[in-house]
Amino acid sequence: MTRLSAEMLAADTVQPITSAGHAQLGIAVLAGIAVIVLLITKFKLHAFLALTIGSLALGAFAGAPLDKAITSFTTGLGSTVAGVGVLIALGAILGKLLADSGGADQIVDTILAKAGGRTMPWAMVLIASVIGLPLFFEVGIVLLIPVVLMVAKRGNYSLMRIGIPALAGLSVMHGLVPPHPGPLVAIDAVGANLGVTLALGVLVAVPTVVIAGPLFAKVAARWVDVPAPERMIPQRPSEELDRRPGFGATLATILLPVVLMLAKALVDIVVDDPTHLVQRVFDVIGSPLIALLAAVIVGIFTLGRPAGFTKDRISQTVEKGLMPIAGILLIVGAGGGFKQTLIDSGVGQMVLDISKDWSIPALLLAWLIAVAIRLATGSATVATVSAAGLVAPLAADMSTTHAALLVLAIGAGSLFLSHVNDAGFWLVKEYFGLSVGQNLKTWSVMECIVSVVAGALVLLLSLVI
Repeated sequence: MTRLSAEMLAADTVQPITSAGHAQLGIAVLAGIAVIVLLITKFKLHAFLALTIGSLALGAFAGAPLDKAITSFTTGLGSTVAGVGVLIALGAILGKLLADSGGADQIVDTILAKAGGRTMPWAMVLIASVIGLPLFFEVGIVLLIPVVLMVAKRGNYSLMRIGIPALAGLSVMHGLVPPHPGPLVAIDAVGANLGVTLALGVLVAVPTVVIAGPLFAKVAARWVDVPAPERMIPQRPSEELDRRPGFGATLATILLPVVLMLAKALVDIVVDDPTHLVQRVFDVIGSPLIALLAAVIVGIFTLGRPAGFTKDRISQTVEKGLMPIAGILLIVGAGGGFKQTLIDSGVGQMVLDISKDWSIPALLLAWLIAVAIRLATGSATVATVSAAGLVAPLAADMSTTHAALLVLAIGAGSLFLSHVNDAGFWLVKEYFGLSVGQNLKTWSVMECIVSVVAGALVLLLSLVI
C-alpha cells in the first residue's frame, strides 16, 4: 500500500469506495484502462489528462459516487507528488548541470579515448549506464546521439554496433534503477525499501544490459547494416565552453547519491537498530531527498564552477533543468491518482484474490500487468504507475527483498516492446534515420530482450533470496 499519513489512513478514502463484485470491478478496470489508451493513442490527448479522465471513468464504472472517486484521485495525486516530486526535480537539476557544464562530455571523451575496436560497444554501454543514472531517458538520448554518430562515422562502425549498446544502457537505467521516476513511483506505491531496490536493481541491470547491449548489437548489425546517417551532427554543449570539469570530479558527483543510498541500505542490514547513532545518521544522509540534494549542491561546485559558470549562469541552469519536468510531474501525479482510485475501488483486493485463486506468482503477475499496459499505452511510466497500483496489496506480506523485486518486476514489464504508440520509438527512428521496419527489428527487439531478461533474473533472484 502507499505510504499515507495517519490523517489519510483515518479518512474514508482508504476504505473501499464501492462494494462492487469482482466481475464489475474487472469490467471497470478494463474500461478505465481502455479510456486512457483511447485518449492517448486515438485522440493524442496528453497522458496527464488521459489518466485524470480514466481515473474518474474507472470510479464511475465501478459504481462509486463521483465525489468519492474525485477524493481518491486527488489524494493519490497529492501523496505521489509529495513522495517523488522533489526527487524528480533534484534529478532534473543534476542532469542539467551535468549536461551544460560539459561533465557528461568529459566522461564520454575520457572513456572513448581508452576504447577502440571490439571494446567500443562495451565502452558505449558503460558511458550510457553512468550518464543514464541521473538523466531522464529522452535527455540521455539527446545527449548521447552526437557521440554515437561521431564514433560510428569516424570508426567506420555499423550504427547498430554502437547505437544499440548506448540505448540499452539508457533504457535499463530508466526502467530499473532509482532515482528515475518509474522506479521511484513503484517503490512508493508498494512500500519497498529504496536502498535495497537500488542494490538489487543494479544487480539485475548489469547482466541485462550486457545481453541486450553489446551481445544483441552483433545480431542487430547483421539484421540492419546501416552507416551513421549523413546529417549534421548536433553541437555538443561543451563546445561553447573554454573549460569543463574533470573526469574524477564528475564521476564522483554522479555516483554520490547512489553511494549514499546504498550505504544506508548496508547500514540498515548490518546495524539493524533504529536507535543506534550510526543508523540514525545514515537514515538521514542516505534518504533519497538528502542524497540527491547533496549531489546537486556538490555539483554546483564540482561541475558548474570548473566550467566557469557564474552565479547567474548556475541559477539559469537550475531553472532550465526544472522547466521540462512539469509534464513528467503531472503524469506521475495523475498516475498516482489512478493507482489510488484502483485501490479505493477494491481492485487491489480483487487482484490479491485472483492471484491466490489462479496460483500465479506475484512477481510474474506484476510483470504481465505492466507488459499489457505498456503495449496498450506505449508509456513505460504509465505502465509502471498503473501496474504498481494494481499489485500494491500483494506486497503487504512480502519481505523487504521481495517487495524490492516486485518493483523491479514492474519496471521490467514496463519496458516491453516499444512500438508505434511510444514516443521513444519515433525518437530513436528519426535520430538514427531508420525505417519503421528497421526500428522494429532493432530498437523494439532490444526492448523486448531487456524486459524478458530482467524479468527472468528477478524471478530467479526471488528463488534464492
